[in-house]
Amino acid sequence: MSADPNITTTPPKLMRAIREAMAGTESVQERLDRFVAAISSAMKLDVASIYLLRPGADLELSATEGLKKSAVHKTRMKPGEGLVGHVALTARPLNLADAPSHPLFSYRPETGEDPYNSFLGVPILRGGRTLGVLVVQSKAARIFNEAEVEDMLTVAMVLAEIIIDDERVGGKKGKLKGITLAPVKPETVQGKAFAPGLISGHAYLHVPPVPPANLLAENIAVEEARLEDGIAKLRASVDAMVKGETAGISRASKEIYETYRMFAYDRKWVGRLREAVHSGLTSEAAVERVRNEHRARLMKSRDPYLRARLHDLEDLANRLIRALSGEALGPGNKDISEDAIIFAREIGPAELLDYDRKRLKGIVLEEGSASSHTAIICRALEIPLVGRADGVLDLIETGDEVLLDGEEGAVHIRPVDSVISGFNLRMNIRGEMTRAYEALKFQPAVTLDGQHIALQLNAGLIVDLPQLEQSGADGIGLFRTEFQFMVSEFMPKLKEQTDLYRQAIHAAGTKPVTFRTLDLGGDKILPYMDPQPEENPAIGWRAIRIALDRPGLMRYQLRALVAAGAGRHLRVMFPMVATVDELIQARQLFNVEVERASKLGHELPAKIEVGVMLETPSLAWQVNAVCDHADFVSVGANDLMQFFFAADRDNARVSDRYDPLHPASLSILKFIAAGCHRNNTPVSICGSIAGRPLEALCLVALGYDSLSMPVTGIGPVKAALLKLDAGKLRDVIDPLIKVDSRMSSLRGVISEFCAENGIPA
Repeated sequence: MSADPNITTTPPKLMRAIREAMAGTESVQERLDRFVAAISSAMKLDVASIYLLRPGADLELSATEGLKKSAVHKTRMKPGEGLVGHVALTARPLNLADAPSHPLFSYRPETGEDPYNSFLGVPILRGGRTLGVLVVQSKAARIFNEAEVEDMLTVAMVLAEIIIDDERVGGKKGKLKGITLAPVKPETVQGKAFAPGLISGHAYLHVPPVPPANLLAENIAVEEARLEDGIAKLRASVDAMVKGETAGISRASKEIYETYRMFAYDRKWVGRLREAVHSGLTSEAAVERVRNEHRARLMKSRDPYLRARLHDLEDLANRLIRALSGEALGPGNKDISEDAIIFAREIGPAELLDYDRKRLKGIVLEEGSASSHTAIICRALEIPLVGRADGVLDLIETGDEVLLDGEEGAVHIRPVDSVISGFNLRMNIRGEMTRAYEALKFQPAVTLDGQHIALQLNAGLIVDLPQLEQSGADGIGLFRTEFQFMVSEFMPKLKEQTDLYRQAIHAAGTKPVTFRTLDLGGDKILPYMDPQPEENPAIGWRAIRIALDRPGLMRYQLRALVAAGAGRHLRVMFPMVATVDELIQARQLFNVEVERASKLGHELPAKIEVGVMLETPSLAWQVNAVCDHADFVSVGANDLMQFFFAADRDNARVSDRYDPLHPASLSILKFIAAGCHRNNTPVSICGSIAGRPLEALCLVALGYDSLSMPVTGIGPVKAALLKLDAGKLRDVIDPLIKVDSRMSSLRGVISEFCAENGIPA
């Protein structure tokens, strides 16, 4: 049925009515009553009603103009039940000319809705959550026109922000009878611990919502011009990224840039923004409303492709809001509280480093992975990080009290006193342990049976270097050189690379620094390099394979390393080597740069050692041949274990399917160590297992006398090693890791050994 030409909506009049409903100091209930009265009057409709979700997920009639007032807070239905429930379930508007004949119509006699035929219901959305449903009805059987639907969507968005804000600051007046919409109750969200630590603080949303005061436009024409200007700036920045320029925020691949451009020029997306502004919203509020609509719909989808597109749209929306605020489309410093815990869907390493380190206490992500760039940097900076905290952004507000447990992967939001007390006790214990580790800082890590173990740091940034002295570590066993490339908008110049490597060598003094050449590819794709899409990037074109196929990049870096090591001890190792031939070719490239420096009369390093990072099972079975060409071997346990068990460590479904203390993994680690010892080649191990006391004890018992780890592992591992008789533990382990072993893990056996021998692990 076509729209009734005699019934039209007048946006300015409706927006004025809404502003008046927002004014005053009434309770939430009184404000809701004014809302429905304003809507009914301005739009000349018979009925306007608000249904809100109760904590038990029932929709409750909370305010009405036109239905019986006696039904308020009595009429309820479940999501999916009736027309109102259908709108709540689908998060989409429902527009009907003859509502009673619809198969989902649910008659509620107590409301007195018998004479009303037309029905328009729109979801009340905030941050992707459906808070309720706004409904208008009329006796005349008609379809509401597009302008009226837009008006209702606008009003619903404003309504969501206002009632949430009223609830949060309104005290008793801010309460509705039996209904809580703002996230105010204590919540505990279980995620994954990506960087250790216990911290209390207050939440800060990486992308905060538009405040209620900035929702409604005073001048629609001015606001429309602001939106067009913001869209133009956004498109220009995305065009620059696609062309290879780096004026915008760094992103991983050209494919992503192309996706952004597709969305930035999508007429439907831009059209929705224009409609929202034309309905009376500010440009920022329009972006927020369209974002909420997409989130509410796509979050219900099980299709991973559609959910991935949601992230593209969210990022684009964030960029547009920044453009509207006048901010350059690049990372900038954030004004945060003294004890800020950042909440975000995802955050990149460059964005992370833009926060004030002294104020940033922790990070909580809805997504992320333990081996992501952000997680690695957080561990280096000792910033607790919890990831994969599903749905946490819908439960948090900026300023909420938070307890972040980077040990167990839990996030306590607005915690009760008992949770706070228990958490503070754990923090105190951890503080005492930290002080105990501090007392051991200058004590060598020597086992009870006389084995001296070198405990070294994993590093990669300037900010890591002071930790060498603070922790009492014996050197830097893994300096990830790709970090400098990842956080830069441009390819670092030769001097910049040389300066960084020289600073690391000088900061270490007489202690060794082992530089790993660029480990790019996989999940480490630079914004200024064209990506190579692959189905299995972890085992694709990455690290040494890129270096040997593109020797110019490798030689450029090796040239910087040789220059930085002038007159000093230089240790360089190559990552992801799968065959001995690859190691030989890489060493030849290194020799070319040494010869070049010599011919040019440059000072050479006083001592040079070239090693290999053993991360592939294929290279493990070539250990004798490896030792013919490597001055040292460093086992990259993270990648070796994921390849050994065929379990992607970035895939939450399989990353915890194996235990590093499985007999099979311990047996291959022992095989490698034994092979290196036979050939008198120093062998070390780096990776997360080196920084965990229980695993570190096993590694030492297997023959590793050098471990490289995050700074947080130095103290706990040293304390455990000082109580260890490595030979005694070796006698326990050896019989259990033979080929006829039937055990699935030695973790229980090792834990029992530690308990019996007083080892703190």
